Amino acid sequence: MKTDNSRIRNFCIIAHIDHGKSTLADRFIEMAGIVENRKFKNQLLDTMDIERERGITIKSQAVTIPFTSSAGDKYILNLVDTPGHVDFSYEVSRAISSCEGALLLIDASQGVEAQTLANMYMAIEHDLEIIPVINKIDLPSADIDFVKNQIDNELGLDSDVSVSVSAKNGDGVENLLEALVEFIPPPKGDSSDPLKALIFDSHYDPYRGVVIHIRLFEGSVSIGDAIKLFSNNSVYKVEETGIFEIDLKKRNSLYAGEVGYIIAGIKNISDIRVGDTVTLDNNPCEAALEGFKDVKPVVYSSIYPINADDYSELLSGIEKLKLNDASLIYEKDSSIALGFGFRCGFLGLLHLEVVQERLEREFNLSIVFTSPSVRYNLFLNNGEETSIDNPL
Repeated sequence: MKTDNSRIRNFCIIAHIDHGKSTLADRFIEMAGIVENRKFKNQLLDTMDIERERGITIKSQAVTIPFTSSAGDKYILNLVDTPGHVDFSYEVSRAISSCEGALLLIDASQGVEAQTLANMYMAIEHDLEIIPVINKIDLPSADIDFVKNQIDNELGLDSDVSVSVSAKNGDGVENLLEALVEFIPPPKGDSSDPLKALIFDSHYDPYRGVVIHIRLFEGSVSIGDAIKLFSNNSVYKVEETGIFEIDLKKRNSLYAGEVGYIIAGIKNISDIRVGDTVTLDNNPCEAALEGFKDVKPVVYSSIYPINADDYSELLSGIEKLKLNDASLIYEKDSSIALGFGFRCGFLGLLHLEVVQERLEREFNLSIVFTSPSVRYNLFLNNGEETSIDNPL
């Protein structure tokens, strides 16, 4: 059943690392009751073992939360939880491009920090409505007045609309949800127009193929429709659509303004590009949506399988990982000592470590990484400029 657009809110939570994004997302999910108490656990949206062990968010995760306001109005809130570490800032840009508003979380004891500013400017570039949220007010060292002063003077936002919460014990979270439906605008878009949807993420299911995560800006998509991908004109028949309620929840159709997923039996992983536009084959939209800025890696390293026979498994693993981590850049490489492998670009050393751990755990691979290097700009005597990322 189609939800009235005025009752939908698409928003993300952005902040510096460790300011409490995942804990706040936990409180939203707990209040909505979409997960039974016996199945509830902290960092619910952090689904990877590495995220739980390190206490950080690596992957943006989407979830649909039903909410009833104090006036009795029912809303559908589509939340995208984002990482805080600078190595995963590309994840944040993808989340921001699929939302109309953002909750900018600030730790009441730490105040405004580097990624607070960087993520806020990214949200401003996308014309998002920003609600400042002061978190961790239960800490003895919390200084709410100081943070409000920073919101006014350093961020240039209005501290009068800020909401003070404790994500840990739930204080003020109800007020935050009320402010969210009041200040964040509903999505625009008409369900009767040709389909125009942005792929903001995807993951691989060994039985169903690629599961595409989309935000619909115009039109609608239903089971049985033939969809076309703008970047390569591939056409697929939709087998299933639905929304994210922690698990995938099947629905017959998705409409403009909604966030959900499509399964269309896509086995060819290279067809899917995050940032691509999905439209209908028989009634396409005129122009693609703007995707995301191309990422520039800052650290380079080569990956080789310890056993040369595992090369094809390593290629398959990197392709599947790329579906889920669009900031990973790779090309084929070879070494006299180590054989065939891949030269990869990463957004930082933490990003490199996480990719290494995910390849070893999720794909059961034994791999070796060369020592990380950076890109060098060479200015030749004849006036030419070139850049290299490998001294050889």
